[in-house]
Amino acid sequence: MTAESNLVPMRIPETLSSDRLLLRPWRLEDAAFAFDLYSRWEVARFLGRTPAVMTDPADARRLVARLTALEDDLRCFRVAELAASGEPVGTVMLQPIPASGPSEPLRPSGDTEIGWHFHPGHWGHGYASEAAGLLLDTALADGLPRVVAVTYPGNTASQRVCERIGMRHLGQSDAYYNVRMELFAREA
Repeated sequence: MTAESNLVPMRIPETLSSDRLLLRPWRLEDAAFAFDLYSRWEVARFLGRTPAVMTDPADARRLVARLTALEDDLRCFRVAELAASGEPVGTVMLQPIPASGPSEPLRPSGDTEIGWHFHPGHWGHGYASEAAGLLLDTALADGLPRVVAVTYPGNTASQRVCERIGMRHLGQSDAYYNVRMELFAREA
């Protein structure tokens, strides 16, 4: 039995909404937004073990196709758009987080991770906290026992989002991704 098989399946609705935001699945027409988002260093600098900006619009189309194909009862990828205008402002996700270890690809840890990436033009409005909180509350109410978030130590903005959505700071950890990160968790 793998760690991933120990995860609780999720039944996240296709769309979630708040007064200001709509969370919906990625669509192929979102590739231009994905490219605009991930081609910015201020967004990319805290992503992955070797941060890099996206430089080819074809990579954005492949990313959207990959996220759409990966969606299942253990993974949820949503675009956050303004409810009033339909303008995309960011993205939120839930997925199994890989454990640190010597092999590539890294093995599943048995934990579910929440994450978010928002366009710098929409920072400072509380959208990341609103979208991530909505997704996290839905997942925990649906039966996930625990959700974790990891941030680079210098990513204080994401650490504040973690705190705003009720996650508890557990200190630094190298348990995931083979990287020392700040670890946050919230239990149902």
